[in-house]
Amino acid sequence: MKFINRLGYYLGGFAIGLILLMFFLNGKEASCDYSPNARTVKNISSKSIHYTNDASIFIGENHLDSTTIVNLIKFGNVNFSKSKTKLDSCKVYFIDNTYKEREMELKIKNCDSIATILDIKYTNI
Repeated sequence: MKFINRLGYYLGGFAIGLILLMFFLNGKEASCDYSPNARTVKNISSKSIHYTNDASIFIGENHLDSTTIVNLIKFGNVNFSKSKTKLDSCKVYFIDNTYKEREMELKIKNCDSIATILDIKYTNI
């Protein structure tokens, strides 16, 4: 069999495989979250978020809304050197992000079913 024929069969099978994958995976929220930061942020974002009194006061004083908080978590960077990941019950994570050109730090307690924002503060005052 000539090379051009083998290449044609290969590309035909490859195209059919891609079409089948697109058909089966269409509409599914498939993601590739392999880094520790992405897995932690996805885990926190998938839970209901509660606020402590200190966090609620900061949010009110700085006119932040829940969508902004969710985006700060979703697009933030987890500071694992400050985080307490060895705890048995609820781990505490520090997430760094920027909002309106100011550095922010969120302290989040991540339990099995809820995530609680313990503290929010600006770091470059």
